[in-house]
Amino acid sequence: MTIPLARHSDAALHADPTRVIARLFLPGEERPLEHSRAGAVVARVMAIPEIDVEQQVAQLVADFAGRHWNYAAMLSEHAAMVSSHVQHAAEMSSDRALLMGACFTAEYAVEGAALCNPSAVLHPIQDGLQPGQARLAVSLRGIGEGHVSSIGFATAVVGPEATWTFEPRALPAVAGTSSAARWRREHLRAVLADEGHIDELAYSVLAGLPEAFTSADLQLALAGAHRDLRARLGSTATIAVLRQLVASAYELAFPDGIDLSQQVLLPSSDEERNGMEDARFVRFVADDGTAEYRATYTAYDGRQIAPRLLTSPDLRVFRAHRLAGPAAQNKGMALFPRLVGGRHLALCRSDGECSSLTASADGFVWGEPELLQVPEATWETLQVGNCGTPIETNEGWLVLTHGVGPMRTYAIGAILLELDQPTRVLRKLEHPLLQARRDDRDGYVPNVVYSCGGVVHDGVLWLPYGIGDARIGVAWIPVDELIAAMTAQPASTRSYTRR
Repeated sequence: MTIPLARHSDAALHADPTRVIARLFLPGEERPLEHSRAGAVVARVMAIPEIDVEQQVAQLVADFAGRHWNYAAMLSEHAAMVSSHVQHAAEMSSDRALLMGACFTAEYAVEGAALCNPSAVLHPIQDGLQPGQARLAVSLRGIGEGHVSSIGFATAVVGPEATWTFEPRALPAVAGTSSAARWRREHLRAVLADEGHIDELAYSVLAGLPEAFTSADLQLALAGAHRDLRARLGSTATIAVLRQLVASAYELAFPDGIDLSQQVLLPSSDEERNGMEDARFVRFVADDGTAEYRATYTAYDGRQIAPRLLTSPDLRVFRAHRLAGPAAQNKGMALFPRLVGGRHLALCRSDGECSSLTASADGFVWGEPELLQVPEATWETLQVGNCGTPIETNEGWLVLTHGVGPMRTYAIGAILLELDQPTRVLRKLEHPLLQARRDDRDGYVPNVVYSCGGVVHDGVLWLPYGIGDARIGVAWIPVDELIAAMTAQPASTRSYTRR
């Protein structure tokens, strides 16, 4: 067996069960087909003597205020959400309101089950470093109760030379504040086509929308549609899909003074309520030199998956949107870090087992995928895919890949694509760059090594990766050494089949 090329750093990151988020909890609604017991709980809280209320709130503050950002304000907000059950809500004392809110609040450990599948990009803040160092922002997939995934972050300092150090992660963990985001009309049209809901009512509503619109504009367009269209068979389903899709786009903002490592992106729309999985971040640089952060991720609602996009100018404010088009049909899209030939490009696996390349005019609606790589080696018999955004080198686009082989074992490989014509594979690593070592086989999901993106610093490829879907390790290799180890592919351009 060939020994994998990558070297291993001593750096590691483990799931931290103290990273908890306090979120709204409605007793009864956590189980399907049951109703909230909020009214009965409210009545019991209102019957507690005031002196007992004060003592209980003092204990709550002592126990939990240090574990959560703006704890009292959050409890007050949760109390307000159930105030419709209180006949004289305005007459509640401030302490009773806090106790009421606490009865409708529960802690959720975002990494209670596992921590895995990181991606690394250059951090927007590079202050306080020594020569030869760079600070990285590392996205993380945290898995909590119910196997629900969220997106968290760590920071690391790389260099000088072959050194990687994770910086301490700050507490408490903080969930952002969500608000509605704007849509473009043609983007919505493409998503509706994917969903199979382009009927006459949808056409009418789209015609009534401005080019850029909000959920309020959607309501006006629905009201303006002819009532006979709204009354037709199937119209109720179309209206529900329109409202759900438009509501799925949101903006998430974090308070000033919060460290990146405190930030947690929790599911905020119906189509991601069971998880936000495997974010692949990239620092995207436009032709005019402006930069922003983008990430694809997989939304899961408990039944279906949907590829989605995050955009952020600073990793503090995020906008989340649905992706659309023939290529946006499965897991694992990875964006190129710049336009190529005036187009957005991305790697995808729309058929579930082969890697392809797709293009987009706007970064939201993606065209037909072109086949790029099929499973060939034994260690990729089941499927191949990417391990994050392509990395630009002088020799070509370096693409880290993953393969799944016998016993569902994962390994990481690499291919090199032509810079101006990325459909052409120039070189390929015939043996794994990285695979699970004996001490890394066990975990939440055994025999898995998986990354959502590496980064190059001073000629060295750094690859944070998930181990057994349970913890994070770091590997590295000089880029020149990796490319030299690849086998040149036939010079003739392959004949690619649109899939």
